[in-house]
Amino acid sequence: MRNETIDLGLTGYDDLFMSSEERADAKKPKVEEIRLAELTPFANHPFKVKNDEEMANLMRSIADSGVLVPALARPKDGGGYELISGHRRLAACKALGMDTMPVIIRKLTDEEAVITMVDSNLQREHILPSEKAFAYKMKMEARSHQGRREVTDESWNAAACGQVGHKSRDELSDTDSGRQVQRYIRLTHLIPEILQMVDDGHIAFTPAVELSYLSESEQAVLLDAIQMNDCTPSHAQAIRLKALSQEHALTDEQIYSVLSETKPNQKEHIRFRIEDLRRYFPKGVTEKDMQVTIIKLLVGWQRRRETNEKCWEGRE
Repeated sequence: MRNETIDLGLTGYDDLFMSSEERADAKKPKVEEIRLAELTPFANHPFKVKNDEEMANLMRSIADSGVLVPALARPKDGGGYELISGHRRLAACKALGMDTMPVIIRKLTDEEAVITMVDSNLQREHILPSEKAFAYKMKMEARSHQGRREVTDESWNAAACGQVGHKSRDELSDTDSGRQVQRYIRLTHLIPEILQMVDDGHIAFTPAVELSYLSESEQAVLLDAIQMNDCTPSHAQAIRLKALSQEHALTDEQIYSVLSETKPNQKEHIRFRIEDLRRYFPKGVTEKDMQVTIIKLLVGWQRRRETNEKCWEGRE
């Protein structure tokens, strides 16, 4: 006869004699020191770990005070742990040569892990449009897999969805409206090169949403036209391109023609490759600081030139 244990939901012997404080303490998440080699990034993690000023500040903080907020991870079937939140902390600890970091280990399903990963990272101060776009898409798909009504970004067109659809996408964010969530997810339809231009601030968010309705082949032609004309589509131009695309009337010639138009109040710009400038600046200097420094140097050069001209005039 098999000896089976049946859980009747009764209080255990040890629990029976615990104080309320001990029971509360037992329910608190336990923080463990986990070896960095045992931690692997979350699969398809949409948030980038950048070696920027924020990372430098984080490294200084960890070097001075240690990791103040534990990361969160879940056990992997083959051993080790999959990191859910704390990817920047992990990168900082590795850069500092540390062996371990504090981590809370929690068993989560794939869907629970995705939702937790997205929600924890959306609290960051600086988030790129592409990060938000793919994060919302991952969370939407995870919620759908949890047994909720199947919802896709294509079903969220205003003419096709009612109040229930709005409620579903509103549940994805505490800060962005359902409509804004839909617009962010549209960005996942952009080809990588154009999406990178959105992240870099070269293409504004609103026209980028319109451009996401172009096919990949149309976007490839658009990218070539952008590079050829050294300009990006305005919101009005993006709307025209989208309308032509949806009417199956958008040709390569029309894309080049639209991008070659002179926009109202268009100003001339001198563009430099950022790689060509970085070698003249210390590591970690932002593009804005580079611009300010270059302007200061030009002002100083102009003053010296004017002084030299006056000296030559005095000699004559």
